[in-house]
Amino acid sequence: MKAVILAGGLGTRLRPLTYSIPKSLVPIAGKPLIRRVIDTLPSSVDTVILAVSYMKEALEDYFRVEPCGRKVILVNESSPMGTGGALTNVAQHIDGTFIVLNGDCVSSLDIKAMVRGHRETGGIGTLALWEVEDPSAFGVVEIGRNMRIIDFQEKPSREEAKSNLINAGVYVFEPEILDYIGKGQVSIEREVFPRVLEYGLFGQRFEGFWVDCGTLKNTLVAQREMLDRESPPVLSNLDCQQIPPNLIQSKEMKGCHIGPNVCIEPDVRIGEGARVDNALIMKGASIGANCKITGSIIGPGIKVTDNESVVEGILANR
Repeated sequence: MKAVILAGGLGTRLRPLTYSIPKSLVPIAGKPLIRRVIDTLPSSVDTVILAVSYMKEALEDYFRVEPCGRKVILVNESSPMGTGGALTNVAQHIDGTFIVLNGDCVSSLDIKAMVRGHRETGGIGTLALWEVEDPSAFGVVEIGRNMRIIDFQEKPSREEAKSNLINAGVYVFEPEILDYIGKGQVSIEREVFPRVLEYGLFGQRFEGFWVDCGTLKNTLVAQREMLDRESPPVLSNLDCQQIPPNLIQSKEMKGCHIGPNVCIEPDVRIGEGARVDNALIMKGASIGANCKITGSIIGPGIKVTDNESVVEGILANR
């Protein structure tokens, strides 16, 4: 099988970090986001097609050095094409049932089981569905018998929502769906899905976790989910107090307090009396004495001077 990952976003909500790093390469507990997405794919997927535009060269460099065990094809978008247009743009690489994933989400979805369920329904497409308490900020799906989708609502009020199931951004499609996508910029969610309901669109519910990593807050939520599941070891040879879970890849720290939910990349220095929690400290950064870093991302090589606090912020070179 082949999988298409939609990774063309600018990452505007993670700026200034994404001025120099594409959102797809922002680390989530030690692995770039794009690798987290690829690693959820079943072994039957031997080819991954990345629909990209912004900082395509950085992604090419990454996969040149860090192969993922599958063939990776990067297809450039010269202008924004929307989720539907992005599929048309990679259509020459699609030759059978295929998977589509939004490149900025991590979840506990069992994609192998989703593909199996899709084949059993015989429909043109299957959508992963996530249950939320308040669906008013999302695209809502109305379900009929046998999980067949019968209608869509875009950001309805809480009172008018026909369900609390939202589109989780993972799909299994038959190649025929490409015939219903027009030219230019097309939203598959708004323009294509309503037109193909008669050919069988089905939903696949799942439980566990689902996080859209497009914001600072959600990037750190995703980091915590991965740390909880992977349980990195607590390092005993460090001069610091630790509250797990954390992923610590540097030993240059003195008399500080780390955790919970902290990822520290290699070559990071943390000074005496500093307190770091719910944060990502990227390679080569330096945190001075008595600093407070919470709910934040400190970008590569950034120096935070003594006694400075960074609360729910992103520091990075532009």
